[in-house]
Amino acid sequence: MQHYLHHLIDHFGYIGIMIALMLGIVGLPIPDELLLTYAGYRVSTGSFSYPLTFLFCWLGAVIGISLSYTLGITLGLPFLHRFGPKLHVTEKRLEQTKALFAKLGPTVLFICYFIPGVRHLAAFWAGTNAYQWRKFALFAYSGAMVWVAVFLTIGAYFESRWTAVKQYLHAYRPFFLLAFVIAFSSALFWWWVQQKRKTPD
Repeated sequence: MQHYLHHLIDHFGYIGIMIALMLGIVGLPIPDELLLTYAGYRVSTGSFSYPLTFLFCWLGAVIGISLSYTLGITLGLPFLHRFGPKLHVTEKRLEQTKALFAKLGPTVLFICYFIPGVRHLAAFWAGTNAYQWRKFALFAYSGAMVWVAVFLTIGAYFESRWTAVKQYLHAYRPFFLLAFVIAFSSALFWWWVQQKRKTPD
């Protein structure tokens, strides 16, 4: 996999990273987090600019999740049931995504990037259920910014030890996700309290 990522980035640069992330978000079996951390490592070596790498990675994620949203609007669940197995989309993942939407609403579009399998379905499910574009874009595009920034920075920080990152992420993913959800929920609660204080009785 290291050789594959090295070849992709060396030959296609920023555009290659963008296209790979776009396809990974849509559902192809591309290791998105590993790609991002490797791109971050290349930033640390001076091969790439952090701002440009961040921009193209974010564009790839945004284009990919927008395509999934559009497919959800135009093709709906029949398409998913027919072609989902070819994209490694299982009924279990679909039910998990439904349950998360039922509990968290559009917030799922923000955190879905950190949940493999769900990030491939969240936008599609939002499109199928006719979520407003503004609501979808607000949560999905801001979530993409956080996701890209986290893994790019991890790759840049660990430098040559970037290949070890995948093992740690796999082993401790539930803890990272829980910490992220707690932090995000706390931020929302703090914002809600501030808004209540500003509202006259």
